[in-house]
Amino acid sequence: MRAMPRARVRSRRRPWASAVAATLLMTVIPTALGAVGALPVASAAADSVGLPVVTSVLAEDDSCVSVSSEKAKAEPWTLGALGANRSRPLSQGAGTTVAVVDTGVAEQAPALSGRVTALGAAGEDCVGHGTFAAGLIAARPGDDGGPAGLAPQARILAVRGTDERGGTTAGQVADAIRQAADEGVSVIYVAVALDSGKSQLTDAVEYASDKDALVVAPVAPDALPRNTEPAPWYWPAAAPGVLAVMDYGPDGGRPTNAPLVSGADLAAPGDAVVSIGPKGSGHFIGSGSSFAAAHVAGAAAQVRARYPELKAAEVSRRLTEAAYPASPPRLDPYAALTAVLTDARGATPQPERAVVPPPPATEPRTRALVVAAVGGGLVLLVAAGAVVIPRGRARNWRPAGS
Repeated sequence: MRAMPRARVRSRRRPWASAVAATLLMTVIPTALGAVGALPVASAAADSVGLPVVTSVLAEDDSCVSVSSEKAKAEPWTLGALGANRSRPLSQGAGTTVAVVDTGVAEQAPALSGRVTALGAAGEDCVGHGTFAAGLIAARPGDDGGPAGLAPQARILAVRGTDERGGTTAGQVADAIRQAADEGVSVIYVAVALDSGKSQLTDAVEYASDKDALVVAPVAPDALPRNTEPAPWYWPAAAPGVLAVMDYGPDGGRPTNAPLVSGADLAAPGDAVVSIGPKGSGHFIGSGSSFAAAHVAGAAAQVRARYPELKAAEVSRRLTEAAYPASPPRLDPYAALTAVLTDARGATPQPERAVVPPPPATEPRTRALVVAAVGGGLVLLVAAGAVVIPRGRARNWRPAGS
């Protein structure tokens, strides 16, 4: 988290989807290479072909999103990149509720069935963006190995932060954040990034933080309208207390046309992302920092479920300090669930390690003994001289031959 505004976004991003291995400081790591390292670009791109694209706002002549007849034929690259198979056995978000402040979340979505509670009309999702994001957070894994959420036992609170077609204002988002906080949720995912509304959104985030809800938001919009200059920062991501998130793609980098953003707290998979739709069992594809933020919200639910005693700020710290070291750090849910953090704020997470005695150092020890012996001899000579020389002078001793 930070108290400073975000840096400027320097380029535009297309609204359609485009087609780092190291040892982490945590308990017993061998993290799979795919967890935050080399990623399966070819398979990810191939499996994405043919899926309909989800957007955040419907165009004037667009009708509500229809049922997708296409399904991903393999596990999306995002789950491998996040090491979901390693983190889910430790926590699936049971007992937590994540508020999705977005276009709504379809209560009838099969992968979320029985786990969606909606405020007002938020149980319907004409756009599909909110249901898609909720799937990244908490969708139940299917038998076909398709997309699933990091926290498939978490509950979803749908809070509409937009109008029916995805348009929004700072006031709508701020009200939605407050409503979610009043419901006692653990995590509040906000899908939008606005270039205005600093005061309203900062106050809303503070209100949520006072109720111990962790707010997660994209550091910048998924896409910018044509001929629109980017803002220097976006809200609520720039507000103190928010966990601001940037996206990366299947190759570990960012698309050439993606917004160049600095100042994010975390990065997570957000390009060529596959998830669910409001109706049916088909899948959609999307791209942008809003989906990266959804992954972080899912990981936050995992941490809050495993460590219910932690406050929201401590959960944020665990996610950021246990992340894979990069610029910005990359989300690693398994590390966040297993790392042993030091007490000092801002210190690097330290793993538990067995104390192993050092091997005997024969040569250095011998050298040390020789040095010590020589030093001891010199001390004795000096001491002897201090006694003998004065006595010799008193008796008028002279050197031989003088």
